[in-house]
Amino acid sequence: MLISILVIFLAVGLYGALHSWLASLRVKTEVQHRFGSIADHSYRLIYNLISFVMLLPILALPAALPDQRIYTISMPWTLLSLALQGIALLMLLLVVIRTGIWSFLGLHQLFTPSDQPGYLVTNGLYRYVRHPLYTSGLVLIWLIPVMTVNTLALNIGLTIYILIGIHYEERKLAREFGPTYDTYRRQTPMLIPKLFRNTPVMTE
Repeated sequence: MLISILVIFLAVGLYGALHSWLASLRVKTEVQHRFGSIADHSYRLIYNLISFVMLLPILALPAALPDQRIYTISMPWTLLSLALQGIALLMLLLVVIRTGIWSFLGLHQLFTPSDQPGYLVTNGLYRYVRHPLYTSGLVLIWLIPVMTVNTLALNIGLTIYILIGIHYEERKLAREFGPTYDTYRRQTPMLIPKLFRNTPVMTE
């Protein structure tokens, strides 16, 4: 079992390191410098494809390695966990729709001028948390009805990666949007929404 845990942690760590490296402005700028407008328009799409292909074998590791069940959520709590996962999936869909499905996938950028400025989304689910994609993703992975040792190791690895990734993503957003993002960050929780607000939420 220890070998399985170590393999999963190592796989998630390597994936996270490469994923963050490819997402960095330094790498993106270098690729654009080398390959010109083609890379400028297609970088997001290629980045998504590489990330997706790399993630698939990692998600398959828990089933491929020796494992042991920790717990199974019993009825009727299974229905509750599945319902919350369904809400999380709906959140994912709403966020992707709000930010633009084609932009999220990288297809819109193929036909968009490279000098078109980006904009900070602060409405919709972004009014309540700064990273609703990550919030819904964490709900999905932690509310699975059957938890095994391998699945727990994968969830811990992915959670650590998400928390580290948020740190670098927010640094990049702060550089891009400056004081606007600083204001938004002060007003809006990172992952867990507040039930009551003391300050109004900024809008676009």
